Amino acid sequence: MHIHLDKPSFGICVRCKAPVLAHTVCKNCGYYKGKQIIDVMKKLDKKARKEKEKEMKESEKTPKKGLTMEEMSKK
Repeated sequence: MHIHLDKPSFGICVRCKAPVLAHTVCKNCGYYKGKQIIDVMKKLDKKARKEKEKEMKESEKTPKKGLTMEEMSKK
């Protein structure tokens, strides 16, 4: 058949390093192109908000490494 579906290509969020579809807002942190579009914390209760803030601080502290040659060659 000549009609088929391709797998969606995921990118990586610059802010939180979560997989995200191209040209969409990151559902994990609410950022798009370096600007906050959605306040993700507003929807969470107090306990979940603290856990999410702690997780985001930890992800910011980790050093940013570049892609290896193997990761760049994958589609």
